[in-house]
Amino acid sequence: KLMYPMVSGIEELRQANKILEEAKEELRAKGIPFDEDIQVGVMIEVPSAAMTADILAKEADSFSIGSNDLIQYALAVDRGNEKVAYLYEPAHPAVLRLVKNIIDSAHAADINVGMCGEMAGDPSLALILLGLGLDEFSMPPQVIPELKFLIRSITLEQAKNIADEALKLSTGTEVEEYTHAQLREILK
Repeated sequence: KLMYPMVSGIEELRQANKILEEAKEELRAKGIPFDEDIQVGVMIEVPSAAMTADILAKEADSFSIGSNDLIQYALAVDRGNEKVAYLYEPAHPAVLRLVKNIIDSAHAADINVGMCGEMAGDPSLALILLGLGLDEFSMPPQVIPELKFLIRSITLEQAKNIADEALKLSTGTEVEEYTHAQLREILK
């Protein structure tokens, strides 16, 4: 499998695939074996890719949402700058809507979508991501037991209801308060 990072739109995906085909031709010419059907995935890390995910999904085999970069670029926040880092908000309604659009677009094209980044390892946000239909969660190893326990503690229907309610909220603070309350209820 191959994953292209920082793709902003379909033209970049097509250019990258053209280069991939040239590399395949070189390997064929040299008689070097390779996977002719290598799967090509796209990292969705910038808002333009998130908003055109339906177009990208037609020519990709999978998506991986790079949540750290997507949040930073969507909210115009440098999380490394202490003066504005407080504005970095994974639960912001715009971020959740972008993620929903990516997942819906991927599933409409029958492709898998995963997420890497801090968002995937946050238990309260994992409730929403699960409800939105995220297929794969990538997280630090120390978070896995807690997330496994959480995912096993709810039904998919409950997660979908939590995601639906979260998407109706107006602020990231409201989303966080709601999901934390749901998390406490689930883990009673």
